Amino acid sequence: MRLAARVVGDLRQALAAEVRAGERAAMAATRAETEQVKAELRRQVTTAFGGNARGIAHAWRSQVFPRTGQSLRPAGLVWTKVPNVIDAFERGALIRAKGGRRFLAIPTGFNAARGRRGRGEKGLRVTPAQMVASGQAFLRPFQSGRGFVWCLPLRAGEPTGRRRRTRLIAGGLTEIGTGHRKGREAWARGMLARGMVPMFLLLPQVKLAKRLDVKGAAERGLRRLPGRFVAAWGRTHASDESGRAAL
Repeated sequence: MRLAARVVGDLRQALAAEVRAGERAAMAATRAETEQVKAELRRQVTTAFGGNARGIAHAWRSQVFPRTGQSLRPAGLVWTKVPNVIDAFERGALIRAKGGRRFLAIPTGFNAARGRRGRGEKGLRVTPAQMVASGQAFLRPFQSGRGFVWCLPLRAGEPTGRRRRTRLIAGGLTEIGTGHRKGREAWARGMLARGMVPMFLLLPQVKLAKRLDVKGAAERGLRRLPGRFVAAWGRTHASDESGRAAL
């Protein structure tokens, strides 16, 4: 059995066209996969930390090289502007106090940077230095004996709004909340009855839970890339053939 082949047309032109098609397919596949990996990493952050972590999620950025033109060897880069945060939650890092300090000071949900656009000291996060300088802060030990809750006394500020809702002032330093929303007035009065608010948790070390899988996202992207390339090359050939048919 003998096989024979015959090239119709200019072989150099045919090969050059095939190379151009491959370049377009490689760039398209790399660009699409780079975007998908970035989107997956952003979803990992928002899934792990909720809507309050949108800033960390959007710190993931991407770029495809070469930035202009086509190439058979493109590269996609996905990086974050907060690498230390991402690394800590990918490894499940153990964080200890530094500089000879015995404890980490971890702000509680009460010590939040509320009302950034407010006036004066309203809603500003209290720092450990302010806690010490106030002369009002006191410690309550954990039952486990591993750390402390660092607290401030709580008092009522001037009532606010037409309904004169209760305002909560921690140690005269910051407002931690009001009873202006539905159901919040009872919460505010309950807090006043306790007479104190936890502002920091003091712990010798913290083991972060592993919440992110950056390596896994990258590996899944690499496994998808060949299929994307083949599909993109097929679309490129189909587009070229339809263009020739139209001519």
